[in-house]
Parts: sequence; C-alpha cells; structure tokens
Amino acid sequence: MTSVISLLTDYGLEDGYIAACHGVIVGIAPESRIIDVCHLVPSGDVRRGAAILAQTIAYLPSGVHVAVVDPGGGSRRAVAVEAGDHVFLGPDNGLLSWAIHASGGARAAYELSNKELFLEPVSPTFHGRDLFAPVAAHLAIGCHPSELGPEVPLERMVSLPAPTSVLREGYVEGEVLSVDRHGNAQLSIGSGDLATLGVALGDTLVVWLGRRRLSVPFKESFAAVPPGEVVAFTDSAGLVALAVSSGDASQRLGLPPGAHVRLSPAP
Repeated sequence: MTSVISLLTDYGLEDGYIAACHGVIVGIAPESRIIDVCHLVPSGDVRRGAAILAQTIAYLPSGVHVAVVDPGGGSRRAVAVEAGDHVFLGPDNGLLSWAIHASGGARAAYELSNKELFLEPVSPTFHGRDLFAPVAAHLAIGCHPSELGPEVPLERMVSLPAPTSVLREGYVEGEVLSVDRHGNAQLSIGSGDLATLGVALGDTLVVWLGRRRLSVPFKESFAAVPPGEVVAFTDSAGLVALAVSSGDASQRLGLPPGAHVRLSPAP
C-alpha cells in the first residue's frame, strides 16, 4: 500500500483536531504523505462532503482516503472500502459512496473492529483521531484491509442517492448537487447536456426555479459579468453552476442542495 493518506472532514480549522489526526498518523507511519482535501465541509453535511471527495479523487494518488462527516456520531459502523487502487475509510453513512462509484465501484468492504489498530481509549466523539487516523496509518505501512475486521456485504453499505439529471426535448432538469463556501450552486447537469441543447458560451439560458423564471447568461466564469449579476458557467468538475458575481447565489436564489432546477435555451 502506498504511503499517501488523504483527509476530508468537517472539523474546521479553529481547533487542534486536524493536528491531532496528523500526529497520530505520523507517529505510526512517519514516512506517510498526508494530503488535506478539505476540513471546512459544513458541519454534518454528508452530501457536500461526498461531492467534494468524489470530484477530487481522480486527482489524488493511490492511497488511503479518510473522510469523516458524521452527524450520527457512533451510531453507525466504521468501514474500509477497496475501490480502484484506493482504500476509503469513513462512517457507513453514504459519505464515501460517490467517490467509490467514481473509482470504479467497491471490490470489498470491511467493518473496523480490530481494536489492536485503534488508539485506546477510543473517544466516542473523536473517531477521526482514535479510529480512522491510526487505521489509515497501519494500512499505509502494510496492513491489509482484510485485517481490519469482518467483511461487510456490499449490498448492505449505505449509499447516497445518485445525483440525477434528465435531458428532454428542449430542456434539461437537474438538482443542486452542492453549494460551496462562496454560495455558488453546483448543479447535477453536465455542460454536455447544454451542448446537446445547442447552448454555447455567450448564449442566454432560461432558468426555472419552481415557478420563477430567470434569464441568465452562460459565460466562462462568474468573473465575466458585473458584480451582483447572476451567471451560469461550467465549473472545474464539468458541471453547470449558478453564481452571483461577488455575491451568494444560494441565498439570493433560494437554492439549497437538492433544489430542483430546469435549464433551457432562451427563445
């Protein structure tokens, strides 16, 4: 197993939680390389964490990827999942599911129950430090996932509903996949869907938000319109996003994750 370990959490940066996880990993696997994917996932927002991990995993080297966004705390099982050339560690609450799919699907999953690999005593409120970090480090130095605990049937793993988009005659429907810290609303609609509808850069989109109808320019980025204007653009994941230049599209347009959106070319 490679010595690369990535971390994604909703722990924030104001406290020593991330440093503690780093310290535990380095104490066990001093040669490991740690990549901090994100620690500013909104508290308990499993969907946002899943989207970040899934859209980042293609750019991460093979390794162990720890994700902890866990509003249910210790009420769920902790798992390791082999997918592609990665091992994902995290709570079995759907957080890992989109990244597993993006990596080619799960080959095997194991419940983390081998206490010899934990940092004892395990805090019921800090599994990131006492459970996931030490297990990741042991994997990095050669422990095989099968040594972590009993195998979990893949069909019993928790998965988030897959983001959906539907291309119809003259329009495409989707949902808000996630909202970033700037308030940009990433949709489940790919830029290819707009191309199929004949929409090109510089064209105007009709955006339906429930009964509301907006005319929005389709530009290269949010910087292509004056401050305060709404704009649609293709983000770095190849998905259509709605933004307000120098503003917050999610708040202004009332677009929380999961909100329904319809796009069509302007007549």
